[in-house]
Amino acid sequence: MEDAAIIGLYWERNEQAIHETNVKYGPYCHTIAYNILENQEDSEECVNDTWLRAWNTMPPQRPNYLRLFLGKITRNLSLDIWKGKQAQKRGGGELSLALDELSECVADTKDVEDALQAKELKETIERFLHTLPKRERELFLQRYFYMCSTKELAARYGMKENHVAVLLSRTRKKLAAQLVKEGWSV
Repeated sequence: MEDAAIIGLYWERNEQAIHETNVKYGPYCHTIAYNILENQEDSEECVNDTWLRAWNTMPPQRPNYLRLFLGKITRNLSLDIWKGKQAQKRGGGELSLALDELSECVADTKDVEDALQAKELKETIERFLHTLPKRERELFLQRYFYMCSTKELAARYGMKENHVAVLLSRTRKKLAAQLVKEGWSV
């Protein structure tokens, strides 16, 4: 089913919308959740919560890109669950590693108090990403948005894991330089 039709079902308050969303985007959202949570049960719960959040959000919102809309909801819910579990215990995993890597070039979100600053930072990072070659941009997004491991990325792109790590390191350094150039503290 096309995205516009699925969104239409949400706007009609037709419960078939959830079924169609699950059929089309269930594996995609589950992958996002699992990459962050590393737990099957938590990932399934997060995906179910994504469908509920989508149901409660449409209407009034009408997303332009349903896949990205659902991916962002899943990611945010997964991060909330992960943070809650980290508050209970100290742990590692890919999310901790990815966030530590990014901390080299992006200030702690606690330092970015103002919503306008957060929006400006987001726009700066988006502009930066558009300057990257396609493969570097994809690697960066897969690592830091979808929280894929460097091992997964190496297999997906037919590269050695070390090469992926080097490319990501260089990209983070470029991002840090761009942020400094635009007046952000790193």
